Amino acid sequence: MKTTTSFKNIDIPVLNVQLKGRLRIADNQKGMVIFSHGSGSGRLSSRNNYVAEHLQVGGFSSLLFDLLTEKEDLIYENRFDIHLLSQRLAKATQWLLEYEELTDVPVGYFGASTGAASALYAAAQLEDKIRTIVSRGGRPDLAMPVLHKIKAPTLLIVGGDDDVVIQLNKKAYVELGGIKKIEIIEGASHLFGEPGKLEEVADLSTKWFNKYLKK
Repeated sequence: MKTTTSFKNIDIPVLNVQLKGRLRIADNQKGMVIFSHGSGSGRLSSRNNYVAEHLQVGGFSSLLFDLLTEKEDLIYENRFDIHLLSQRLAKATQWLLEYEELTDVPVGYFGASTGAASALYAAAQLEDKIRTIVSRGGRPDLAMPVLHKIKAPTLLIVGGDDDVVIQLNKKAYVELGGIKKIEIIEGASHLFGEPGKLEEVADLSTKWFNKYLKK
């Protein structure tokens, strides 16, 4: 298995816009993980790129892409338009399912912060096309109306010091359908910036995808 990772820049046509993305293709890929970023974040997110690199070494391809164009991102309200973001995610997913190197590859979502809500809404729309979902410091409570529709195994990862988000995740957990689990990483804040905590996120995510996303 390679110990280094690489990506290529791609443009994703979604309705009337082109969204910029980073595509990583793993050797002998087990599955594809599409990242849904939080407000104001995108394909350049250092935290999500760290997780994507970890996943690639573990045999999982990934796509990180900007849910908004640079012009759209200048409008602050767009960053919290869950409906718009989830529609973009669903359309990008459908496009990726037909991408030459990814035909017949199982797809999962990794949602961070408010991006977790977009991932859940898109998963509810795409149903069995999304095999599994991981949320990092996410806000699944923002997708409360569709949580009962989620049948894909869902992992909620929350920092132990992120008190408010822990409670919001617990409320969402009750409503989730299908296989589900909460992992609380002790000593971690909302962004998992403490030494070793993001690595724990990556390890937990890789184990979850190994269990529920492999071909």
